[in-house]
Amino acid sequence: MTPFAKKVYKIVLSIPLGEVRTYKWVAGRAGRPKAARAVGTILKNNPYPLIIPCHRVVNSGGRPGGYIFGSKAKQSLLNLERQIKDLVI
Repeated sequence: MTPFAKKVYKIVLSIPLGEVRTYKWVAGRAGRPKAARAVGTILKNNPYPLIIPCHRVVNSGGRPGGYIFGSKAKQSLLNLERQIKDLVI
């Protein structure tokens, strides 16, 4: 795993429950603001999708984008997280 990939995973782990960020935002936080596509590739290869919440990363238009379990599953996870967040906060 590259140092950049490690940064990306660490940043994605910091995205709060029920919230989303863009691939561009993650790339910028990782120090490579023009590497949004690289972030997408890294997240596509996420070895721990249930632990590292790559489903919280969306495209710049706010659409879900890709996800290892499909875009419908990604949207369902986001909806579930928002419901959980509403219950506990």
